[in-house]
Amino acid sequence: MSVEGVLFCMGNPLLDISVQVETELLQKYQLDANVAIMAEEKHLPLYDELVKNYKVEYIAGGATQNTARVTRWMINHPNTVTYMGCVGKDEYANKLREAATKDGVRVVYLEDEKTPTGTCAALITGKSRSLVANLAAANNYKLEHLVKPENWAIVDKARFYYIEGFFLTVSPPSIMEIAKHAAAKNKVFSMNLSAPFISQFFKQPLMEAAPYWDIIFGNETEALTFAKEQNLGTEDIKEIALKVAALPKINQDRPRTVVFTQGTDPTIVVYEGKIREFPINKIEPEKIVDTNGAGDAFVGGFLSQLVQGKPLEDCIRAGNYAATTIIQRSGCTLPDTPPTFH
Repeated sequence: MSVEGVLFCMGNPLLDISVQVETELLQKYQLDANVAIMAEEKHLPLYDELVKNYKVEYIAGGATQNTARVTRWMINHPNTVTYMGCVGKDEYANKLREAATKDGVRVVYLEDEKTPTGTCAALITGKSRSLVANLAAANNYKLEHLVKPENWAIVDKARFYYIEGFFLTVSPPSIMEIAKHAAAKNKVFSMNLSAPFISQFFKQPLMEAAPYWDIIFGNETEALTFAKEQNLGTEDIKEIALKVAALPKINQDRPRTVVFTQGTDPTIVVYEGKIREFPINKIEPEKIVDTNGAGDAFVGGFLSQLVQGKPLEDCIRAGNYAATTIIQRSGCTLPDTPPTFH
């Protein structure tokens, strides 16, 4: 099976400003450990404070861009993954392009000359991480860029699609264009619930995309929030997964797959209408550097096998392998060596 251009990804390209901080800084900006939020006005001084007062590390970020990089690394084959999103025309955009290209991802950014490239403060406290995203240019992606003939040709060539839930805050029309294309051509359309606030405050675009989900990813917190907001009537993760799998679906030729990770607890999967549990590879706590990007890496590992036609068991195993690799490193960074997964 040819894997050239097989996976098309879309999301919010952000330059991660990754830094170890003390809990007092979280308190100062009214942040909790292990959350992912959009920056409000009160958070904007945080970025300058980090750069001025801390030793920061810049990493190509944004949830889907992380997944795209991990997928490409796991496949270990050139020209397999393309990523689109909006950046500014500035030095941060250059850093992003350079980092993603070095990891083998083909990036086709829309450049916004008036708005700076988006950033995400990745605040590491112990083994926890808090993400505060300032979308900036990432917020300005437009459908017109996607449907340009040269860009749509990339979409058309792909057979698998992955888009973060965060992108529902940016360009729902772009998501729906891809979703409808995937359904019409019987290709695989996958999304991620991404964060509880997506299910809470972006219900309309989320549920407009839902009938097109061939695969939906999320963690247990996101699953619980989705269930509450959609009145599914249960807090049992397995029951939620079954109910999400049974939601109305446009393309009846593919049963919906639901994948809910649960940290160190087994991953819950509904596949072909049946519930399955997959234990994760537990590693010694002292080996964990930080958990930033673990969920993105899991999806990257999963997709790396899916696009090669491998069975579900291999997809889950690869997801665990990728997540385990990433949490032993600072930020969502990749080893220089190819994966040893097989």
